[in-house]
Amino acid sequence: MLKINMFSAADSVKGQGVGSAYNELMNLLKTHLNQEFDVSVNRYRRVDITHYHTINFSYYLSTFLPHRGRKIGYVHFLPETLEGSLKIPQPFRSIFYAYVLAFYRRMDHIVVVNPTFIPKLVAAGILAERVTYIPNFVSRDEFYPVTVEQKQALRQQYGYATDRFTILGIGQIQERKGLFDFIKLARNNPSYQFIWAGGFSFGRMTDGYAELKKVVDNPPANLSFPGIVDRDKLVDYYNLADLFLLPSFNELFPMSVLEAFSTGTPVLLRDLDLYQAIIAGDYQPAKDYAEMDEQLHRLAADPQALAHWRQQSLAAADRYSEEHLTQIWREFYTQQAKER
Repeated sequence: MLKINMFSAADSVKGQGVGSAYNELMNLLKTHLNQEFDVSVNRYRRVDITHYHTINFSYYLSTFLPHRGRKIGYVHFLPETLEGSLKIPQPFRSIFYAYVLAFYRRMDHIVVVNPTFIPKLVAAGILAERVTYIPNFVSRDEFYPVTVEQKQALRQQYGYATDRFTILGIGQIQERKGLFDFIKLARNNPSYQFIWAGGFSFGRMTDGYAELKKVVDNPPANLSFPGIVDRDKLVDYYNLADLFLLPSFNELFPMSVLEAFSTGTPVLLRDLDLYQAIIAGDYQPAKDYAEMDEQLHRLAADPQALAHWRQQSLAAADRYSEEHLTQIWREFYTQQAKER
């Protein structure tokens, strides 16, 4: 049996996508591949593969120890994707960014969740043949659609109006996520109901913290901030919404989009280049605030258009399902063990 050890602190900070992606993979291995792979977490033992999910310094030091097997690095972010997320003063920012790339270079192989990051890793000195694209995925046991009647019941349960067009955003509260556009949309569309589920996962280090905190503490009447929602309750928020909106300026492959797909919730995204490589045609694009506002009005008034994007979400969910990714991870780990 193939022995794999995971090094991860992905669950140490609540409300971030890295933790969700890690938990999905661990559940997949436990549920579907437990007869083929012997998986441990944060243990120092002789293994065939060590899979690094986070870049803790103690994990970096472990790469110099014997019996690590094939070292696999999971790239959930690059230095540039941290811009607009965390406030790190110089010279510490430059030191940290250099460390991130040094960590990735220590790996025997890299897994990226978006293929657009491969040329950037190559530019950082990592050979293209040492990089594999494997997308994120979500379990349909955790994220699933509900009936119209159940949707109405969920709105009542969580204290939201049952008769108002409802827009949901999910993610850390930070400038990079496009929160200021989300807030502006809420203020300029008082007849719609807006919800942002997420919090300040990194506290005062969050970029834009002071200004965003003022709005979170005193939001417009039609904008709700329920905070960081436990993962087993997130499905309820997707299902009570008419539309999922993520106005981020920078992403890799957000778990929230996959979760929205899996619940059949129509998706509206700021049209980033990186989405074109992975989910083109699966979402309603908008290039800026003005287009987001325009699309909100169009979709709220056009049930057929909304139904179209609901079907696109469900179709996309098929491609990023747990069943499909089980075979991909089985083949990847098996091949990596052969290359030791």
